[in-house]
Amino acid sequence: MLILGIETSCDETAAAVVSDAGERIRANLVLSQLAEHRPFGGVVPEVAARAHLEHLDGLIARALATAGIGFDALAGVAATGGPGLIGGVFVGVMEAKAIALARDIPFIAVNHLEGHALSVRLGDDAAFPYLLLLVSGGHCQLLVVEDVGRYRRLGTTIDDAAGEAFDKGAKLLGLGFPGGPAIERVARDGDPRRFSLPRPMKGRPGCDFSFSGLKTALRQQVAARSATGLSPADVADLAAALQAAIGDALIDRTAHAAALFRRRWPEGRSLVVAGGVAANAVLRARLAALAGEHGLAFAAPPPALCTDNGAMIAWAGLERLQRGLSDGLDFAPRPRWPLDPDAAPAIGAGVKA
Repeated sequence: MLILGIETSCDETAAAVVSDAGERIRANLVLSQLAEHRPFGGVVPEVAARAHLEHLDGLIARALATAGIGFDALAGVAATGGPGLIGGVFVGVMEAKAIALARDIPFIAVNHLEGHALSVRLGDDAAFPYLLLLVSGGHCQLLVVEDVGRYRRLGTTIDDAAGEAFDKGAKLLGLGFPGGPAIERVARDGDPRRFSLPRPMKGRPGCDFSFSGLKTALRQQVAARSATGLSPADVADLAAALQAAIGDALIDRTAHAAALFRRRWPEGRSLVVAGGVAANAVLRARLAALAGEHGLAFAAPPPALCTDNGAMIAWAGLERLQRGLSDGLDFAPRPRWPLDPDAAPAIGAGVKA
């Protein structure tokens, strides 16, 4: 079974072909829009949508050529149906619908978060259920992945995501966009103990996150040195302090979730991290140690599958199609699409461990 996957939810235009046998990833092409958005210090939705529209046809053709197949070999076509920047989501969904209609194959609308949630199964075959830390620029959640389409949210951010804190921190420190890789690179030469930054929510009950106050604290540290400017040592030490603070907050919340997971899902065996921030090597090492403390195996997609990509969308589409799940051509793209529709709004401490 060969599935074409299309991802256009933010600032990467991506197309991939995956298979359920042999080499799973037959093609995985990602066209970054960093150059277009870097002057603005973040993603501009209108610019992103136009870039998707301009490049998607050619990228799909290249993906099929890389995989050595034509449209007639496809068993289905999957596209991110949300959540995301709605203009970009529309581009990918309409392209996928057109292919499905022209070739008379199933169309699968994939929740972008489900793409991240299942991406580890492209290589590790992580068994259900597993505990997932989904951490990216727009999302920060702890979920139990019970099966395809079955998710239980244990905690989420009550304000900003960890990846957004990395991006804003990098902007404050003059490190550019995207912030996560820049902070990680500069932090290698920094002293995380020189500057005191808060660990939001650390020590509180539950599994929810908060990063707004951390961003404010970093801004105050930068403002306090506005008269003299930040030296290279200041930037490195502040970057290291920010990375350590975000890591401490993520580890504390994930530890609560791991204890809850072991009690309520005793058959579960793994802690998985996915999403763009999951590419951070320091965070991976700390989560691997945490998993060991709780008797869990640790798994993470390779860095190339942590950021937005078409292979994770194609794989989620494949797993859904294997279960007989597909969508009609009347599917409406969704700017918001929770994985756990029954989860309560993130207010206070969330699910108690």
